[in-house]
Amino acid sequence: MAPTPAPENSALYRELAMRLRHAISDGTYPPGSRLPSEHELAQSFGMARSTVRRALTILGEDGLIASHQGARRTVLAEPRLQSFGELRSFSRWARSIGEVPGGRVDLLERRGASAVQARELGLAPGDPLVYLVRVRMLTGVPVMIERTAYVERAGLRLSFIDLEHESISDRLEEHGIVFAHAEHTIDAVNASADDARLLEIEPGRAILRERRRATDPQGRPLEWSEDRYVGDGVAFTIRNSLAMSPLTRGRAVSTTGNPP
Repeated sequence: MAPTPAPENSALYRELAMRLRHAISDGTYPPGSRLPSEHELAQSFGMARSTVRRALTILGEDGLIASHQGARRTVLAEPRLQSFGELRSFSRWARSIGEVPGGRVDLLERRGASAVQARELGLAPGDPLVYLVRVRMLTGVPVMIERTAYVERAGLRLSFIDLEHESISDRLEEHGIVFAHAEHTIDAVNASADDARLLEIEPGRAILRERRRATDPQGRPLEWSEDRYVGDGVAFTIRNSLAMSPLTRGRAVSTTGNPP
């Protein structure tokens, strides 16, 4: 006997979207295959068709599936997508797509702020901060380098965190330090020798660079980071609408001095 569809709620359709992501990532629905129909999914999961439809809409917005009028949704061969529609840690995002998050610390030290770090964090050049270089992994595969400067009130707590297995933002939130807002700038660069070493790729390969400034709920700077992603390992999706601030586009601006 088929289960009775449950009434729609936001938790249900997000849960279904996550379960379908896992099924796509583990090969249950490989690229080029078709998902079951809305009716079949509703029967299988005991959910209303409207709930199923909203879950499929999320997968479509994230580039995981394509739909055509009168046809079932087709699974696309796309890289793993990280959305800027919500601010969440790498670890939370990794788990949401069915991967195991991990990290490898290359450098952690207290040092003086560079000119760029000082400007972005509201410090004077040479003021103390905590600098972290960490490789982030999805199920053991390096996909991103974090090169992050933290203001002292946040950075000094890093010594109490398992940086290879725990989320920094999650642990800092336990101490009342909340990453509430962030500005992201994304462009393409060629992998340096150090990038290549950390990401286990060839030097000169095109990779994605994300420069990020994060602040707390009061607007006080917490971190300035220059992260580098393997281009075929991760992609980003940005959603905007008339109800949101317009997407800013601009030319890259060169900065004198060494990068942070």
